[in-house]
Amino acid sequence: MSFSAMLDPVLNPVMSIPSPWNLILISFIITSIVTLAYKFFTDQKLMKELKGEMKSLQKEMKEFKNHPEKMMAAQKKVMEKNMKYMMQSFKPTIITMIPIIFIFTWLRAYYVDAGDPAVLFGLSWFWSYLIVTLVLSMSMRKLLKLH
Repeated sequence: MSFSAMLDPVLNPVMSIPSPWNLILISFIITSIVTLAYKFFTDQKLMKELKGEMKSLQKEMKEFKNHPEKMMAAQKKVMEKNMKYMMQSFKPTIITMIPIIFIFTWLRAYYVDAGDPAVLFGLSWFWSYLIVTLVLSMSMRKLLKLH
């Protein structure tokens, strides 16, 4: 049994909702899962601290514009903080990536079988999904105060 066949019972009822609402609902579900994974699998306090430290170091770098050695030292610190920040955000990405790949594969097959219709504003399913997800993701991150 393929993964596509395993997702049919779950996603086919959602796709029976009129377009574009079906894709908006799937976008909302996927975005919610990714955002909640990000919230619960990252240390939000550390993320906020790192973000603040990077911001202050970037201000320092602007002040050291005429002092290359001081600017390089500040830039090195920013890179270290940025690496810690990326490592924190990497765990939820790994956790959510595989299920999302399966859902995307299923969505692609669904829309190819349907003749790749325009879903939202004359755009294909992928671009419609991307736009809706960006809007939902920014909103959810602000609502949940994620860093």
